[in-house]
Amino acid sequence: MKNKIIPVFILLFILVACNNAGKENTENGRKTETPQTLADSLMADVMQGHDVGMSKMGKIGRMEKNIGEILDSIARLPAKTKAATEPYKVKMESLLQELKSAKAEMEKWMDEFNMDSAVNNMEQRIKYLSEEKLKVSKVREDILSSLQKADSLIKAKL
Repeated sequence: MKNKIIPVFILLFILVACNNAGKENTENGRKTETPQTLADSLMADVMQGHDVGMSKMGKIGRMEKNIGEILDSIARLPAKTKAATEPYKVKMESLLQELKSAKAEMEKWMDEFNMDSAVNNMEQRIKYLSEEKLKVSKVREDILSSLQKADSLIKAKL
């Protein structure tokens, strides 16, 4: 009996593997295919940077709100207590500006990005996408960095 089951499992495994070979992958709801050219690969990198940044935009908004509430609370403190919280307040104000800047950078990049730039000139397209990959990487890093600082600063005081 055992000898008959093993070939059935092997056959089933092969059928499943072959069935999935022709299917396209999806990532974040977007159809992804194996890049065929350098331009395809660069576009995939650009879109991956965009997707990471966009996935954090909601968290940036929540952090901005949270920091705003903290700053409002500090503003209502008595004068003696307010003086003691001044260094923390300054850090919070700076962090709030950093979060707003990261969000604005993402919005600016998205407004300026032209997905169809130089589609008929591969050399120019590769140059454009290489530059955009650098830009979106910086935006992504600014977003992640500002959120990491916000998490650390808020948790440190809770």
